[in-house]
Amino acid sequence: MSNTPLTILDLVPISSGSTAAEALRNSIELAKYAEDLGYARYWFAEHHLNPGVAGTSPAVVIALIAASTDRIRLGAGAVQLGHRTALSTVEEFGLLDALHPGRVDLGLGRSGGRGKPGPGPGTARGAATVPPPPRREATVTPNGLLLPPPFDYTAVLGSPRFGLIGRLLQQPGAHAQDYAEQIADILALLRGTFQAAEGVEAHVVPGEHARIEPWILGSSAGESAQVAGSNGLRFAANYHVAPSNVVEAVDAYRAAFEPAADTYGVTEPHVSVSADVVVAEDEHTARELAAGYGPWVRSIRTAEGAIPYPTPAEAALVPWTQADQDLVADRLQTQFVGTAKQVADRLETLRDATGADELIVTTITHDHADRVRSFELLAEEWETR
Repeated sequence: MSNTPLTILDLVPISSGSTAAEALRNSIELAKYAEDLGYARYWFAEHHLNPGVAGTSPAVVIALIAASTDRIRLGAGAVQLGHRTALSTVEEFGLLDALHPGRVDLGLGRSGGRGKPGPGPGTARGAATVPPPPRREATVTPNGLLLPPPFDYTAVLGSPRFGLIGRLLQQPGAHAQDYAEQIADILALLRGTFQAAEGVEAHVVPGEHARIEPWILGSSAGESAQVAGSNGLRFAANYHVAPSNVVEAVDAYRAAFEPAADTYGVTEPHVSVSADVVVAEDEHTARELAAGYGPWVRSIRTAEGAIPYPTPAEAALVPWTQADQDLVADRLQTQFVGTAKQVADRLETLRDATGADELIVTTITHDHADRVRSFELLAEEWETR
């Protein structure tokens, strides 16, 4: 493929009329095909209480995929540390590395669940508390990459459903560890240098000295970018989730970067950037295949949880208001849809605007065959770049 490697991010989507078991089988098949097509990595996201997403546990899905593939790197994009401990994370991924050494990427994300308890369903234990983003107009980078106005997640993160997820994921009375401290503990456990305040050491077997690549995933110039840079780790910025912040996120990471002294980091900044894409033989077909994306994103941003991915015909029947359009506009405007050449051109624009060393692509269509074909067409075009 191109000198810029491509990674696939798989949400293990459940299509309308399908089942979680079928979604998992589809992901196993797609990962095997991605390996043959030359994709560098195959990652899984972590989502909970979503009727249309089966990827609830990246480590479990990675284990399933690793047994069916030989070379492609497999990883989490990302595990949600808001409800996990450093030890459980290193133990899980250490187990994977024990049988598949040198193939495992450990993507680490802050996630929700770091807020303080408070009154009312929207601020119940587990619900994140974040200020709304500053108001900002859409901008375009010098090379033409759209940076839409930032989306305000206040209503989603303060919703009863989001609070419920936090309560169900965490033990009663538990609070998430400080993120920077948690990353430091994970790295110490991997290095075999962990020592508690009272002087007791901890050695994780398997896990210690595992051949794992840690990554930090982030959507802004905030703590994730700072922690990634200060620890000399690889950083993945989410253009497909928070497109407005991608340039400032990678800039903040590079500004904070300090070279790592061991194999768990890198000696210079290393960035991967994600994009949502749909590729078909012609633009009309691609746009038809992408028709369900708007209703699907709306279901997430209204806090009902990702719906099973609709067919184009089902999507056409969904009532659609201006408020709905406004709710998902930034995601629709920054989804790369079209022929392989059109999508590859936009991926190059994203790469050049961010200085990305790698790119992550995620694709959801109702029919599995269309999703496979999208990745196939993109790989063939990318090979020529």
